[in-house]
Amino acid sequence: MPLVTIDVIKDVFTPQEKRKLISNVTEAMIAVEGEAMRQVTWVIINEIAQGDWAIGGRPLAAADVHAMAGKSAA
Repeated sequence: MPLVTIDVIKDVFTPQEKRKLISNVTEAMIAVEGEAMRQVTWVIINEIAQGDWAIGGRPLAAADVHAMAGKSAA
């Protein structure tokens, strides 16, 4: 059974965006594995606390990620 784990910083994605991410990732797996795998394809989103994720030694918050993506905070 396919298991896809996605790590994100908490409060970066809205609940609707997370549902879309789950749906799109599932569809990508089905495109490779076949329709029979849909019912056993797991997608897990782990939300990491703001400040507990760093790049280049610099802790990140949701606002930092939104700034990188060029969008306003959710």
